[in-house]
This record gives sequence, structure tokens and C-alpha cells, in this order.
Amino acid sequence: MKMLNRRSVPLLALALLALAFVALVSLSTIVLRGARVDLTEQGLYTLSDGTLRILENVGEPVTLKLFYSEHATGELQQFRSYATRVRELLEEIAARSDGKVTLEVIDPEPFSEAEDQAAAYGLQAIPLGNTGEKLFFGLVGSNSTDGESLMPFIQPDKEAFLEYDVAKLVSSLGNADRPVVAMISGLPTGPRMDPSGRQEPGWVIDRQLRELFELRRLQGMPSEIADDVDLLLLVHPKDVPEHTLVAIDQFVLRGGRLLAFLDPDAEADQSGVNPLDPLSVAAPQASHLGPLFQAWGINFDPGRVVLDERHALQVQPDPNGPPVRHLAVLGLGEDALNQDDVVSAELQKLHFSTVGALGLARESTLKMEALAQSSRRAALADVVAVRDAVSDPDSLREGFKPGSDPLVLAARFTGELKTAFPDRAGDEGHLAASDGPVNMIVVADTDVLTDRLWVQVSDFLGQPVYNAFANNGDFVFNAVDNLVGNADLIAVRTRAPSARPFTRVERIRRGAEERYRATEQRLQQQLDELEQQLGALQQPGADGQAMAISPEQQAQILRYQEERLRMRKELREVQHRLNADIDALGDRLKLLNILGMPALVVLVALLVAWRRWSRRRAAES
Repeated sequence: MKMLNRRSVPLLALALLALAFVALVSLSTIVLRGARVDLTEQGLYTLSDGTLRILENVGEPVTLKLFYSEHATGELQQFRSYATRVRELLEEIAARSDGKVTLEVIDPEPFSEAEDQAAAYGLQAIPLGNTGEKLFFGLVGSNSTDGESLMPFIQPDKEAFLEYDVAKLVSSLGNADRPVVAMISGLPTGPRMDPSGRQEPGWVIDRQLRELFELRRLQGMPSEIADDVDLLLLVHPKDVPEHTLVAIDQFVLRGGRLLAFLDPDAEADQSGVNPLDPLSVAAPQASHLGPLFQAWGINFDPGRVVLDERHALQVQPDPNGPPVRHLAVLGLGEDALNQDDVVSAELQKLHFSTVGALGLARESTLKMEALAQSSRRAALADVVAVRDAVSDPDSLREGFKPGSDPLVLAARFTGELKTAFPDRAGDEGHLAASDGPVNMIVVADTDVLTDRLWVQVSDFLGQPVYNAFANNGDFVFNAVDNLVGNADLIAVRTRAPSARPFTRVERIRRGAEERYRATEQRLQQQLDELEQQLGALQQPGADGQAMAISPEQQAQILRYQEERLRMRKELREVQHRLNADIDALGDRLKLLNILGMPALVVLVALLVAWRRWSRRRAAES
């Protein structure tokens, strides 16, 4: 009996340990659900400070209902992993909200009341195969005042924007009053009818501004700006009359915030195109706030466009030809954006087209803080010359002489101001000076707002999907959020993405293109000269008949032809070597990836073995 007890003690202990292990795992699954240690460099899986501040400022209770077809995704393991990620994010948001946000997870099984409820909310159902099953994966948010907002389908390919989308939804429901943004626009940014009579929803930036703010479109040129307006948004203001300039002046002086998009050549302005002439080309359409800027000490020349050799983007003016760098179409990276201002911090890329330059007069009382600026390889060009170079962007390189200092493309202006219309001091309520420091942002481009420069729009189950390839939208929303005083969403939106640009590869590519372009131009010039010389030797006579060619001329023609073949061969070889440096870099990276890690493991193993041997030897001695 004693032997049996002795033998049974270890078995009993193992059984108890197994039960304890199972109980611990089960308990940790419940208690530690959603807990994780975020070891990523940018904290990609941790709630941002902006989200936490939004949760702190939620004014009324918000209920989130996640409709997720658990059974329908039984064989979709990748989708189930993403659904777990979404659920854990929502659970953490609810847990960090101090009870202001509650979460309900609902499984809309087929023919259930939950399925009818999901359909009534307007959530999208995805049919799965031929079984007739439907997949719901949407989010509905509601507050105590019948406010409602939803995400019809949470798309896995938009995971990078997941936290921002949820934070925006909570922010819109948790605060009763939305900031008022008044817009004066000379461009068709909003909903409109196209020539065929079809309704167009407007530019993406305009659509998303409507979601976040109360957007008021001021018709015509108003003579006053209402006191409840938080931000005045000017987009391509042309031919602004004095009474509207006075209204803008007084709005800024009494503490209103201003965001202005001006342009020496607004390419989206087609007001100068003759609709009856398909070959008609619009003349440059400039906008400015001349009298205001002159009085405030802000320099902006509506007749000059910034050319930048370093930041020039590729365009393809000829569909059958190769892409070329356009000095007036710019792609600015992090090094050209102010990383100390919340509007431009952590943005990766901004695209501009025919942008102007901003400056500050010496006598101005304002302070200018650049948000985006060109490289030092930049210069100003006449706007007419830039518009004439649309079909041949390479012509802009003729006479291009870069200056020594960067040119400011977008800037924040702060400080005390005096009115631009002192002669109206007798008018009732007219302010002679600002009531405290003013805060306004000026961007010398309107094309930055157009979809073509930053986003592709596609349709998914009747809902628009925005695939951004630049941060133009983020820049505009950051500026609006900051100027109206809501900076919380900025911290969510401008979090660095996990993908990093290959900056070294881009530098190598640009350097190779510059070398190729110089060699190509030299060879092409020589080829043109040879063609002219061949043409002169083979010219027909006065009667139109071919002239007799002497043996010396025949030999010269043969030499010219051989030289032409040699030059064309050299041109092909230069083009072939264009990506040689990039290919070599790729080979080195492959070699490092294949051999680097094994070599590191062997090195660590040798180091550990040497340390053990050293300790053993020291102990023996």
C-alpha cells in the first residue's frame, strides 16, 4: 500500500499540474484577452495618443456594435485572424474609455433577427461560394441622441487605417457639435452634375471634410463671415471684390482661422476652355489675395511657378513615349516637410503641380513657418512658359538655373496683425488690429487638392474605396483639424506606416536618370547633326532628280552611317546600364539576407563556446 502511495504521488502531481496548466491557459485566455507586448518600432499595435485623448473627451455614451459572421468564416483562417485583430482593437478602445464606450459583438446567423438588424442598418453582406451563406463584418456606432454612424464592411486591405476610422467614428458620435468650416471656392470641389446629367460626388477631400465637419459653401462673394464659423477655407479665390476682402480681413482679426489654397496655374480650372473646340487649351488661371497679402506682408507672385530638379516627378505626355521628369510636378518627401509642426509631421509624401512660392516681407509683423519647401535645386519660371511646356516638359530645362535657397510652398503665418483697410475705421464694428495672435495656413497650390495627385477611387459593393498613394489628404485634414482646434485625430492619422520607402534606390535611380539624360542628349545632338549632313549630301538637284555622288561623298556617307549605327548602339548600352546600380544593390541585399543571418548565428555560437571554454579553463587553473 505504501509502495502504491509512493508511486501514485508523482502521477497525482502530474495530473494536478496538467489540470492547473489547462485552468491557467483557460483563465489567461479570458483575463488576458487582447493583452500584448508591442515590440514594433513605431508601436503599430498600440493605441495612439490621439485616440486616447478622443476617448477622454467623449461627451456622451457611445455604443459600438460589431456584426461578425463567426460561423461563415470557419474555413477563412486569414480573415478570422484579421477579425480577431479588429475585435481586440475595439475591446481595448472600450476598456480605455472609462465606460464611455461600450462594445457589443453580434453574430448575424442566417434567418436570425440579428441578420435582419444588420441589413436594416445598411451593412454589406458578402456571399460566400455557392452555399448561400453571407458574411457580415461591419461596425455600427450610436449615441444617446439618435446619432448613428457605420462602417458597412471592415476591409482587410485597409488595416493601416483601422484605428483612424474607428477613432473618427467615436469622435463624431461622442461630440454633439461639429466645427463649422465655411468655404469660398472657385473650383468644382463638391457634388455636381457632369455634362451627361450624371451626379458626381465631388473630390475625395471635399467628401471627407463633409464627414468630419459642418461644411458651409458660401455662394458668390459674401460681404461678411458669420461669427459661428471656426475656419474659413479659401480655394482658388479669383477676382475677389473689396467687400469680400474686407470680410476676410475682419474675420481673421477677430480670431477666425484661415486656410487658403492659392495657385499661379490651377489646372483644375477649365473656365477658359472653349467647349465647342476639342483642341482648346485653357490659359493659366491664377488666384491671389493681393491687397490682403500686401498689407499683411506676405509675398506671393501669381505669375511664377516653382521648378525643382530634385523633386520632379515622372509624367508621360506622350502615351507612346517614355516617361520624363517634369520640373513643375513635384513629389516632396519627409526631408522637405516640417517635422516639428503637427500639420506636416510624419507625412511621407506630398504631390504638387505648378505650385507657387511664398515669402515674408521684411516689414511684416507676422512670423512664417514653412510646412513644405522645395530643394535647393529649384528656381522660379514664368507661368505661361510652364503651361506651354505641357506636351514637352524637357523644354523647361532650357535656361534652368537653380538658386541657393529652398522655396516655401506652404506655410503657417502667426502673429499680430493690423487691418488691411484702415480707411474703413469709421465703419461700425470695424477692427483696426487683431485681438491676439492670428493663425493661418497658406498653400501656394490648388492642384494638391485634386484626386489625380494623391488618391485612386474604386467601388466596393457600392461603397467608395480610397487608395492613397500620397499624403495630400492627410495634409489638408491635419491643417483643418489643427486650425479648428481639434488636433486629436492628427495623432491617429499621421502614425508612420510599416512600409518604408527605398530612399537609397530612389537616389540611385535619379542619379542614373541624370547620367542617362546627359548622355542621351549629347548622342541625340550628334545624331541630329549627322542626319543634317547626310541630308545635305543626298539633296536632289534643281530638277528634282538625284545628283551624282562622287566616290569621296559615297565614302563620307558610309562613314556617317557607320557612325550613326555606333551612336545608336551606344545609346542602347547607356539605357541598358540605367538600372545596373539598382540591380547590383539588389544582389548585395540578397547575398546579405542569404549569408548574413547564418554567419551571425555561427559567430554567436563560437562566442558562446569560447566563453564556456574560457570559464572552464579558469576554473581548472
